[in-house]
Amino acid sequence: MSEPSTFWRDPALPAIEARHVLDGRCHGHAAHSHETFSIGAITAGRSGYLNLRQRQQVAAGSVVLVNPGDLHACNPVAGEPWAYLMFYVDVAWLHECQRQAGLKGGLGWQPSTITHSCAPSLYNGLIELHQGLRQPDLLGRQQSLAEWGMALVGHLHPFACPVAEDDRRLRRTEAFIREHCEQPLTLEQLCAVADLSPSQLIRSFKRRYGFTPHAFVLDRRLQRARAHLRSGASIAEAAQWAGFADQAHLQRTFKRHLAATPGHYRASHR
Repeated sequence: MSEPSTFWRDPALPAIEARHVLDGRCHGHAAHSHETFSIGAITAGRSGYLNLRQRQQVAAGSVVLVNPGDLHACNPVAGEPWAYLMFYVDVAWLHECQRQAGLKGGLGWQPSTITHSCAPSLYNGLIELHQGLRQPDLLGRQQSLAEWGMALVGHLHPFACPVAEDDRRLRRTEAFIREHCEQPLTLEQLCAVADLSPSQLIRSFKRRYGFTPHAFVLDRRLQRARAHLRSGASIAEAAQWAGFADQAHLQRTFKRHLAATPGHYRASHR
């Protein structure tokens, strides 16, 4: 039987913590606040929602947004079942996302002016973030968080104007990935090579190459794995030598990208 509530933390991603509640009837809340920015997706049912002095009901597909220090609570409606995902995000990290996006004005983080939303892009972004934070490789988790941060700022502050970047920095990063793709790369490493912020690197790299940096790393690793398999390496060896987290990671990536299993590919080259 599944636990009614689980928490997720990653020491490598201290800017965010997540909670997945499968049965909100088991978790009643007194009005409270957080030091973090809190944002949650109602994934099933409905609940009552208090934010400061505003009270309303929110249902599946809704997103709630709570600024740091704001009194709030979400609780069941007459015992009805409901479920949600909640993310607790460091304010200094969000402020850096705003700065990288080109948001002007103010000396610090600019709070959200909305307390709830039914925008599908905002809701789907949280669902995708929850999945992305569970990727086996650190670069994938880091990029998922950075992309979500950019998308959130873009939703809340649509008039931010990011600065275009020098293409030479992107070529330098591409060459670095090609040379070191078997290694456990991090977003910090790639940003240092490019001398760009995470949001600038991800956005500019995708615009230039059609891949995000993480997708490009996976593509290069996949090419290396194929070469190892053609040379007679076992699937486990190919996964290790190409830089995948484990054999299962190679299996999933191979099938998703090539619509074939590594075993089938290997057998066809004997």
